Amino acid sequence: MKNQKLEWEIAPDVKKEITKILKVLDLPHVEAKRIFCYRTQGSKSRAYARIWSMPKIFQHALDLEPAYVIEVLAKYYDKLNDDEKSKVLIHELLHIPKNFSGALVPHVTKSRHLGKTATALFNEYKKLSIK
Repeated sequence: MKNQKLEWEIAPDVKKEITKILKVLDLPHVEAKRIFCYRTQGSKSRAYARIWSMPKIFQHALDLEPAYVIEVLAKYYDKLNDDEKSKVLIHELLHIPKNFSGALVPHVTKSRHLGKTATALFNEYKKLSIK
């Protein structure tokens, strides 16, 4: 089997869902305008999605504000139903620290388990979205 080339494309559908999630959930530290969304084809990763940060050293060197890229891996993410997609995106948003610094929050900290928090926030999102 020949290696498939990794390809990125802007994902406006993902950005739209991120914007919707941020309007419903209380995540005031997340700056939607500084989140960029891409869909990839050909990745060898087994993840549904990943979040990429802009480390402080690059922010300083390039005179940039903190920013994040949420990448969805088409071969897995696109097969999910809408609820599962929302849950995956909420999970990725939870990696953004409260100071929106360009760093990333790990899956497990002293005060929370990101997966459990994502599930709770998704349930809240579903409840609030119905109203």
